[in-house]
Amino acid sequence: MSETITILVVDDHDLLRSGVKTSLARFDDLEVIGEARTGEEAIALNVELQPSVVVMDLLMPGMGGVAATRELRRTSRAQVLALTSFVDNELVQQALDAGAASYLLKNVDADELAEAIRMTARGGSAFAREATRVLSARREIRPLDDLTEREREVASLLADGRSNADIARELSLSIFTVKNHVSQILTKLQVKSRTQAAAVILRTIDPSA
Repeated sequence: MSETITILVVDDHDLLRSGVKTSLARFDDLEVIGEARTGEEAIALNVELQPSVVVMDLLMPGMGGVAATRELRRTSRAQVLALTSFVDNELVQQALDAGAASYLLKNVDADELAEAIRMTARGGSAFAREATRVLSARREIRPLDDLTEREREVASLLADGRSNADIARELSLSIFTVKNHVSQILTKLQVKSRTQAAAVILRTIDPSA
């Protein structure tokens, strides 16, 4: 039996938090263990509950979701999945720079949200198509032809939301080797994080995404 993924839901709207909790209740491997209305509450509850994943609204009164994400990533191992109502160029970039691993819209269905949470908990990433468009538009994408054959294999798995450990097992490589390949991929794609790299790779592979 797989280990339960524990979740903290952060949103200033009671109905949204309730809806997320209800939607995830039917998945045996997911458990919402806390709810917060503000970024400040999220930080306090994160210390108390130590969830695997924080599902974070970005626009809230007081400390917003971007600042809360930055603090959570600085002080804990919790992964952050940004869940917001719309895609704004600056907001996407700010959320990812703050350390959010995934970025989805609130119109996502329960199955998609559940799978995104699983990917995020494993150290991977999940993106709304609108977010990948924003990231692609903000930079000139270097073609994947710049990557070696092995780097393309690693990049494909990275874009699929796989963690370094997953990639190492899939390709029969050491974690150290995978980390080196990921570092080269980030350099060649001119991005700062594997999260941003995943979004760029997805957009490059499928321009209609």
